[in-house]
Amino acid sequence: MELLKHKASAGKSGFLDGHFLIAMPGMKDDRFMRSVIYICAHSEEGAMGLIINQPQQMLFPDLLVQLGIMDEKEAIRLPDSARNFLIRNGGPVDRSRGFVLHSGDYRVESSLPVQNDICLTATIDILRAISKGRGPQHALMALGYSGWSAGQLEREVAENGWLTCPAAPDLLFDVDMDGKYERLMHVMGIDLPHLSPVAGHA
Repeated sequence: MELLKHKASAGKSGFLDGHFLIAMPGMKDDRFMRSVIYICAHSEEGAMGLIINQPQQMLFPDLLVQLGIMDEKEAIRLPDSARNFLIRNGGPVDRSRGFVLHSGDYRVESSLPVQNDICLTATIDILRAISKGRGPQHALMALGYSGWSAGQLEREVAENGWLTCPAAPDLLFDVDMDGKYERLMHVMGIDLPHLSPVAGHA
């Protein structure tokens, strides 16, 4: 979040802001195998993003009850859009913290712009709005995030650990987590069985 706040105050965008990171088949870190990550902030100081295709076991109504936003009886009466709102595993860092990535039609004082019409909000206000059906038109929630220190992500991309491409909103916010990895590869024109996990050097 500090990276996002720095970016917002500086008014600068990093090279990979608003891009997808797609794990190469040779990814050795089990936490990121077949993962698709949306990069929220990228600068000389490092990078921060959210894995968007790993589901969490926790259900949104249970989270609202746990946070004291409503009791169990109220949770039962949630609108379908809130009851079926998926929670994702955003990454291995600070897994007790929640982040909502959403369309720019909803903004509160704590909302931070990420790219074009995409914002990130990490306060309870947006959870209350979603629970009442008054949240953003498009949103995804993740617990935890993925972070890289200065120069680390650039090295991993150069070493063929990740593929990158601009993030399309329809692929960002759709709920088909199981098929997202293959669909992104297809959109990029990549045939997975023939993709070499080894970087080539001239």
